[in-house]
Amino acid sequence: MATSVLYRFLMPSVRFQVSVSSTKFAFKPQSIRRNFSVTPTPFATYNQVVKGCRGKQRARKAVSPALRDVNAPELKGVCLKVGITSPKKPNSGQRKTARVRLSTGRVVTCYIPGEGHNVQQHSVVLVRGGRSQDCPGVRYHLVRGAMDLGGVGNRNTSRSKYGTKKPKKAAA
Repeated sequence: MATSVLYRFLMPSVRFQVSVSSTKFAFKPQSIRRNFSVTPTPFATYNQVVKGCRGKQRARKAVSPALRDVNAPELKGVCLKVGITSPKKPNSGQRKTARVRLSTGRVVTCYIPGEGHNVQQHSVVLVRGGRSQDCPGVRYHLVRGAMDLGGVGNRNTSRSKYGTKKPKKAAA
């Protein structure tokens, strides 16, 4: 039994069928055709290791580096400029963006979600991570309904994302 395990490790391209007959183990090599590539196992040789084949993997690029550097989920900031950005190729429209100076001193471009906003220069806002996929260079979102940025009016679905309170029931 131990030899069959050894054979399996030493020769992965050949499968052995083990049959038990009374007291002896009989090994019958049975070559199986594989549909996929039978390239050798991906172990590096000694010379490849000496040359430096095993380089370290590059670290992933941070989605929101200004927040990751200080290890914070959100940061307070002051709006420097509010403007409109046009999205990348297949999309069209006017995406509302703001340049914000964070409390760390870093200046970033943020996306203002939802319809309509009351942000202007010198507004104090809360910045969270999360890029806007179709706006180049925009890696942050402003939090609606926090600090000077109001919630979206007349919103019924996904209200928590847009800082909107539950609408009052009409008195009947």
